[in-house]
Order: sequence, then C-alpha cells, then structure tokens
Amino acid sequence: MDPMPALPEPAEPAATSEPAATSEPGAPSGTAAPSTGTAASSAVAGTFAGPAAGEPEPDQAPHRVPEISSLGLDTLVTEVSERLQSAAAVTDRMQRLLEAVVSVGSGLDLHATLHRIATGAAELVDARYAALGVIAPGGHGLSDFIHVGVDDAVAARIGELPVGRGILGALIDRPEPLRLTDLGADPRSYGFPPHHPEMKTFLGEPIRIRDEVFGNLYLTEKKGGGAFTPEDEQVVHALAAAAGVAIENSRLYEEGLRRERWIAGASAVTTALLSTDEAEVALTVAAEQVRELADAALGMILLPIADEGAGTVRMRVAHASGEAAEFVRGELLPPGSFASRLLAGESVHLDDMSTDPTVVIRLARSFGPSLAVPMIAAQRVLGGLCVWRPRGAMPFTGGEKELAETFASQAALALRLAEGQRDQQRLAVFQDRDRIARDLHDLVIQRLFATGMMLEGAARRAIVPEVKVRIGEAVDELDATIQEVRTTIYALQHDDHGDAPDTLRTRVLRECSQTAAALGFKPSVSFVGPVESLVGEKTGRQLLAALREMLSNTARHARASRVGAEVDATVHLDDDGRPVGGDPESLDRGGRPGVLLTVTDDGVGIPEGGRRSGLLNLTRRAEALGGDAWHEPGPYGRGTRVLWTARL
Repeated sequence: MDPMPALPEPAEPAATSEPAATSEPGAPSGTAAPSTGTAASSAVAGTFAGPAAGEPEPDQAPHRVPEISSLGLDTLVTEVSERLQSAAAVTDRMQRLLEAVVSVGSGLDLHATLHRIATGAAELVDARYAALGVIAPGGHGLSDFIHVGVDDAVAARIGELPVGRGILGALIDRPEPLRLTDLGADPRSYGFPPHHPEMKTFLGEPIRIRDEVFGNLYLTEKKGGGAFTPEDEQVVHALAAAAGVAIENSRLYEEGLRRERWIAGASAVTTALLSTDEAEVALTVAAEQVRELADAALGMILLPIADEGAGTVRMRVAHASGEAAEFVRGELLPPGSFASRLLAGESVHLDDMSTDPTVVIRLARSFGPSLAVPMIAAQRVLGGLCVWRPRGAMPFTGGEKELAETFASQAALALRLAEGQRDQQRLAVFQDRDRIARDLHDLVIQRLFATGMMLEGAARRAIVPEVKVRIGEAVDELDATIQEVRTTIYALQHDDHGDAPDTLRTRVLRECSQTAAALGFKPSVSFVGPVESLVGEKTGRQLLAALREMLSNTARHARASRVGAEVDATVHLDDDGRPVGGDPESLDRGGRPGVLLTVTDDGVGIPEGGRRSGLLNLTRRAEALGGDAWHEPGPYGRGTRVLWTARL
C-alpha cells in the first residue's frame, strides 16, 4: 500500500511588527505601490491575488466560514430553554412539596392534620378533589373519611360517606399506589351515588405509620383535563411519608391527653370515695366521670348483690349517668348477660350491641359500642364499670380498654379503702351500743325493777281498792317498760344475721322485734328482692320511720291478733307513686324503680271519719321521695292494709 501523502504545512503568517517596505519602481506585480493605498490594503490584495512568486501552489481550496443556521444552534437553544424550564418547574414543585410537609406537621389535632394532608396533596398535583380515608380497626372498611373539594351542600345531598368498597376497597386490600385514567372503566368500580360530582382520573396512595397502614389518600380530576403523571405519584408518595410521621405525632399527643384525663378522673373518684361517708355520692361521681372520659352516652356503676332466693350473685346497676339513666338505675342485669363474665373478673367489649346476637338486654340494642370492666381489689370483684356509646359511634380502641381497666382498678382500691373506713366507724358504733346496753341493763332495769317491787309492797298495804288498782297498773307499765328496755338491749347487742352488717333488712327486723312488746306478739316480716342493696341510705331512713309509725298505729288502734310487714324492692312506680304491673326481670317495664312497704293486720280497721294524722305524715314522707301512701281493706275484707312507696 502506498504511503499516505504528507499534508502541506500551513503558511507562516506575515510579521506585522516591522513596517511594510516601499516598492521600488518596476517591482513585480502584486507589490503595492505607494500611490495606490496603504500597506494593509496591499497585503490584503496580495493575499487574494494568489501566492507570491516562488511559493508552492496549495493542493486544496481555502476554508469558508459556514452560516449560523446550518450549525443547528436554534434547536440547541430551544432544548436548553426547555430543560431550564423543566428544572424551574421541578424546583417549584419541590418548593411546594416542602411547604406542604411543613403545613402537615404544623398542628397536633388529628382531624385537622388529616384535613391539611388532603388539602396539601390536592394542591401539589392540581387535583380538583381529594380525600383521606382512615382504615377501621381490623382492616375492614373505613372508620373516617375527610374530603376536600366537595362543599357541605353537595355532601349533604350525596348522603352517607364511603365505607371502603370499590376502588377505595381495592387500596385497602392491596395498599400500593394506584393511577387510573378512567375510574368508570375499571371493573372494580362501584359507580357513584346520586348528586356525586363526575370523576374520571384517579391517583391513590397509602399512608403508613411504621409498618401499619393508617389510611389512603384519594385524588381525582386533575385540573386541565390531563391524567396524573408518574411525577405526580412520586410527589404524593413523598407527602404520604411525611403525613405518616405527622399523624403518628398527633396520635401520640391525643393519647397523652386522653391518658391525662383518665388519671385525673380516677383521682377525682378516689378523693370522693375517701372524703365522704356516703359511698352513694362517690359512686355517682364515678359514673359521671367514666361516661365523660369514654365519650359515651351512658355510664354505669355495677355492684354485686346476693340473690338469696336463687342462691346466686347478680349485678345491679347501682348508679347511672347519661342517656336512659333513669330506666336502668336500680335494675338487675338478667341472667345470660355480660354480668356473669364481669363477676368472673373478665372484661367485656362489643363493637356494636345493636347487631350483636349475644346481647340479651333489649334496651342495649338501641346503643352501639360497649365496654365493661371489672373493679377488682384483693382478688375480689367489688363491682364493674360499664359504658355504652351511641349507635354508629367508633368502637373502643385497645388503648381505651387499658385506660378503663386502670381506672377501674384505682376505683376498686379506693372503694376498698372506703369500706375499711366504714368498717372502723361501724365497729365504733357497735362498741358504743355495747356500752349503752350494759348501762341500761346494770342501771336502768335494776332501778325500774326495784321501783316495781316497792310499788307491789305498797299495794299490799293499801286500804282503798282504787289505790290498789292504780298501783297495779303502774306496776304493769313498769313491767312493760322493762320488757321494752330488754328488747332494746337485745337489739343493741345482737344481730338477727349474726355477724352481718347493719343493713336495711336487719334494721327492719329490729323495728318489728321492738314492737312485739306493744303488740303482744312479734309481727311477721318478709322481703322481696335485694332490699339492702337497692334501697339507698336516705330512702332507708324514711322507710324505717314510716314502718315505725305504721306499727305504732297498729298497736294503739287495730286490736289485731296478727300483723305482717313486707318490703318489696322490685316494684316500678308510675308518676303518682303507685305500683305498675310487668315482669320484674324485664328492663322494658313502665315507670321507675321503687320500693313498696306494706303493713297488714286483721284488726278492727280504720273507722270512717276517724283521725288521719298518721296517714298524712306517711304521705308527706312518701311524696318527698316521689312516692305515695294510702290504705285499703285487708285480705277478705278484714283488718287494714297500709301501703307506702318511694322511688329509688
């Protein structure tokens, strides 16, 4: 192969440091004459005239300067301009994303935070509508739905909020980003309800808190009519990550506030139990506190009572606060209800009582979520706390269950301490009674007996018959007084139930025993229902006063050979204080819970036009407690039956 020919060397440029020489006459063609122009113009002319004499002829033609349009610079400038505009748009979107992240984390209220997240997402991707759905516990459906872009009037016409079906449910079942250009064309779509705005394009993004999917962002109808882009998806994904952190902070803040409220409520109940002698007042405070803390419609304090007839222990609604409280207060929970689980020390939680087949209380079916926790102290169930939320409300969370159980434990401990204080006070009363009984026996009875013996001796020496009769009557009165004092001593020193506490039942028995001396026999006594648990202290005092007056009137006027007293705590009273019929086990009976005291004798009855002062006193006592007092003929038209009622 022939060697490549050598390229010609480029010509050296002419030196310009020396001034150009003036041509001599007769110089060769191509040199500048002094009369024809300057040296520069001559040089230029020589350059375009050709090579100088003796220089080699170049092999190629001289280079030409190309035109600018032929270099494609306009295309390059356009591309650079577009890239600069794209970079500016990315910078603007990043700035908007940062502003949205700052806005999302600017508050701690959870619902407001969710609304800011939905609003920020709509602004970032130019969506006309946005929503954030909170996934319900258990991952089935939505528990909350915050929407942006649909005004209140349109939302009211649409009706119920979505619950997580169709495309929304697809994101719940498969929490991954989802972009659609036509919602209606997707086979998973359920369509839209009446009055719903038209929506075509769609972008969905799950919001995660650590490894838990909290909810989903839904964006529809990109402004301008286009579809959502991958860049939109990336921006929303970044916002969702920041939203998860903001939501977690809001949840922790609200959890802290909720825990603080429960602790303050438990402290208030403890203070009430330990600072008052009446546990009824403190437990009423507990019912109100637990209802407010749990955001419930009805709060109840349940106490165990012994059903002596059935030989079992049942739960009674001792105190209630809120909606329908007057219908459940004082009621016994029916067998088969959650009461048996509470008595076993087990918490009971239902998401919706209106649809739960295990609910046996008919009134409970008008409520929604429920929570019942036992009050346990020293391994003994002292009672229970129960709260019912309205139908359709949010179920109780695991955190709320823990707070309620802690509240119940503290309330049980306070109740135990209060019981100890009352036991000490009761012991002091018993000791004082023993002292009084000893004094009565050692001093009063001995003096009365001595006085009686002196009168009997005086009667034997009396000459006037009338004096003997009067002295004999005085001795009889002294004997009766001694018998009454001995009955009082016995009542002070003994209890018909051994070591049982001084309940309403024992006090009723004591009153009847003390009347035996005046009647000449001991009245029969019967009880219906757990009177010692259902009848409060105030009502119990008035009932005993009424019983005392009724027995006293019977002893003075009836001339009866048989007297019976009955206390019934299972009745319901109408607005006039009279008993109404119905099944005692039913919670749907009319009227309100009450107590009925009945004293029946087989005496001469109340004559027409006789004094009614005793009955008037009974009526005033009953009316002060929402009840009434009246009398009627006894069984088979013999004797008298006096009835007295009071509300519980």
